[in-house]
Amino acid sequence: MPVLNGLTRIALGSASATKLIKGRRIGLLAHPASVDRELRHAEHVLPASGARLAAIFGPEHGYSGQAQYMVGVAHSEGDVPVYSLYGDTFEDLSPKPEQLAGLDAVVVDLQDVGSRYYTYVWSMALMLRACAAAGVQCIVLDRPNPIGGVVMEGAPQRPGYRSFVGLYDVPVRHGLTIGELANMVRELEGLPTESLAVVPMEGWTRAMYFPNTELPWVLPSPNMPTLETALVYPGGCLLEGTNVSEGRGTTKPFEIFGAPFVHGDALVRTLRGEGVMLRALEFEPTFNKFQGQNCRGVHVHVADAQKVRSYALYLRAIAAIRNAAPSDFAFRTEPYEYVSDRPAIDLLTGGPEFRAVCDRTDALEDYLAAQDEPVRAFAQRREGWLLYR
Repeated sequence: MPVLNGLTRIALGSASATKLIKGRRIGLLAHPASVDRELRHAEHVLPASGARLAAIFGPEHGYSGQAQYMVGVAHSEGDVPVYSLYGDTFEDLSPKPEQLAGLDAVVVDLQDVGSRYYTYVWSMALMLRACAAAGVQCIVLDRPNPIGGVVMEGAPQRPGYRSFVGLYDVPVRHGLTIGELANMVRELEGLPTESLAVVPMEGWTRAMYFPNTELPWVLPSPNMPTLETALVYPGGCLLEGTNVSEGRGTTKPFEIFGAPFVHGDALVRTLRGEGVMLRALEFEPTFNKFQGQNCRGVHVHVADAQKVRSYALYLRAIAAIRNAAPSDFAFRTEPYEYVSDRPAIDLLTGGPEFRAVCDRTDALEDYLAAQDEPVRAFAQRREGWLLYR
């Protein structure tokens, strides 16, 4: 049986779903992947199902998905105004009270990819907070976690390391749907029960990966073209905290990484990873890091989706590159997602420990092994937020 995401249930006329929007003046937080199983966008499905669409909100990358990462997006006016929730300051990430004025509810329909760094779920969280403060209901249309709801990787953040790449303390690969994360946020914030309504999926189980859903894949951001990208992203995004290219400007972002100072053949011989095959290659990014320069590096080929554990793999890769080219490698020091007082790699890993151990192999392996217990503790804690058993 194909999975019915929340929007598809509305499109098919589910009484329990459509009653939340019918006749109501609503806002919509969405992006290009906000489609039903027939590729009809929420902007069209919701009015056809009885809603009165009065405002549109776009997350990072913009409502149309045109902007690259960490690029501010402007508002646009029209019959239905489109408000950007990604600008120059952290405050720009939340809707303004005047943008919510007159709305009965805001529908959030965003495709997540199952990693703490992927900012769409935190746009949802900030919208939920703002809606609760304004007395506007937040309706989250649930969607599959494309990399499944069972496997988790990477310990939750240490205190003091929350940011827009992790507003709440969850594992790097968290194994939750956006609807389940909304339940978590509502409970942790102590928001009224009526402030949130989740339209759950039908037919989704925790062991499913995206191809099992029979839903169409629409890239939710410019550098998330395929399921394979999402599978390696919990590790691949760590490279944003370094001067090594994460493959932006290639056709395989996050699956390809390297730099002019990387020796791909040596790295392939050094690394080990589950569910993947590694191949040395050369590439030339068309934009972003090392634009127009020849880079050497590694292509991570997904061999078995259910066995992929990318977080440890990419941490080992960063450590190996740093130790092989200490005079060329560097951790990012520029501001990252509105934070300038801590290195980006610390925000991504959830603390300063990785930088302290990555030049000592034994210490690095101890650090990786120590990730397991906090993940197990979170797995127990999340039970009350789950919608699918």
